[in-house]
Amino acid sequence: EHDSDDDSYEVLDLTEYARRHHWWNRLFGRNSGPIVEKYSVATQIVMGGVTGWCAGFLFQKVGKLAATAVGGGFLLLQIASHSGYVQVDWKRVEKDVNKAKKQLKKRANKAAPEINTLIEESTEFIKQNIVVSSGFVGGFLLGLAS
Repeated sequence: EHDSDDDSYEVLDLTEYARRHHWWNRLFGRNSGPIVEKYSVATQIVMGGVTGWCAGFLFQKVGKLAATAVGGGFLLLQIASHSGYVQVDWKRVEKDVNKAKKQLKKRANKAAPEINTLIEESTEFIKQNIVVSSGFVGGFLLGLAS
């Protein structure tokens, strides 16, 4: 009975799908090349600018929310400490922070090759798509400002 359940699933071959749908192959295929070859300069600037603005706007809103939450939590902790509701062992906090710093340094040293690879890939993408990238940066700055 399990064999009949396996037969009910269809296997999708992405290579065959890409051959039948040329737009998919042009957009995501191995030989798709940089965006420069596909769109005009104006289109690239608009695409980069719009996506950059959206990213900047979201970054600004999330940043404000995070800063408000951290600052509000710290303020409440200070008020509770001064009122006598909470006793903070600052020596223990300092010891735990130093321990966390050491662990972060160890992990950062281990993750360096992956980070370097990511940086190299990002740099190569930016070089190949300089118009879109510059539009993104401009849009991102405008999104932060709005």
